[in-house]
Amino acid sequence: QVQLVESGGGLVQAGGSLRLSCAASGSIFRINTMGWYRQAPGKQRELVAGIISGGSTNYADSVKGRFTISRENAKNTVYLQMNSLKPEDTAVYYCYLRQYTNPEGWWGQGTQVTVSS
Repeated sequence: QVQLVESGGGLVQAGGSLRLSCAASGSIFRINTMGWYRQAPGKQRELVAGIISGGSTNYADSVKGRFTISRENAKNTVYLQMNSLKPEDTAVYYCYLRQYTNPEGWWGQGTQVTVSS
């Protein structure tokens, strides 16, 4: 089993920045993918950004150039630096980890990000 603990959400004004962190613990294999999804009220959960253990990243078009995902493999921790935040970024952000033992992945409890206009 794998446990994920997120931190760093909060309330920020439009144009501001936040940094989310997610620490994973448990039976984690060296090769895995970590990242973030988000879900706004009344909308489906959507991928924000992902990063594999080798460092390759992918981003949703809506956040490219504003968000940066990174990870520290030694700490099994993934980060999401969010800059130039917009009200439409308001959502609950969920961390995930996928590896071959569980392609569906494990999920964190979610952290609320609210961007005021």
